[in-house]
Amino acid sequence: MGFVVAVDGTAGSGKGTITKIVAEKLNLVTIDTGAMYRCVTLAMLENNAGIEDLNRINSILKDIKIEFVDDKDSKKVFLNGKDVTLKIRSKEVNEFVSPVSTVKQVRECMANMQREMAKTIDVIMEGRDIGTNVFPNADVKIYLDATPEERAKRRFKQNEENGIEISYDEILKNVKERDYIDSHREIAPLSKATDAIYIDSTEMTIEEVVEAVTNIIKEKKR
Repeated sequence: MGFVVAVDGTAGSGKGTITKIVAEKLNLVTIDTGAMYRCVTLAMLENNAGIEDLNRINSILKDIKIEFVDDKDSKKVFLNGKDVTLKIRSKEVNEFVSPVSTVKQVRECMANMQREMAKTIDVIMEGRDIGTNVFPNADVKIYLDATPEERAKRRFKQNEENGIEISYDEILKNVKERDYIDSHREIAPLSKATDAIYIDSTEMTIEEVVEAVTNIIKEKKR
């Protein structure tokens, strides 16, 4: 197993942005676990599979292929050979991803896929249960958080930049609902690992959070 940095936290707390920058600074491979769950969600929507359709879900998971491909200054997400980078951020996926993430078979499949990815490389992986379930023995564990209002504001800006039209109020409602679902689900609920370092990024700039996370990792590597 390589060196593993687990970054958990609430939706919109900046996990994806921070892990990407830190990965570049410290030569770590970043794996967007949230995008992986969104890919499963998209596949289920395209196959008209509900969260109770276990046979259909198992069939989807059996053949699913998720890839992250570097493209200039961005990372493209491919689902079964197709670029779904923008599609997995759609309103439909946003509304369905949390229920999908509660399905035991989905979580087990994604966790196994994530562990396989980290076997031979040094990674920084972000998600909801990386430090508590996927990699309970991670070398570094960080928990990122921010107020729901700040996280909704960040997601609204991100959607604007990507040409996705969803109102701020709708995003805030979605963020609060996702917080509840993620923290109350039966399988691997969102929670801070007892040995994780908590960072509230509400009043922090991206640069300040990156510096804090980078220093924590460097100290551990010493």
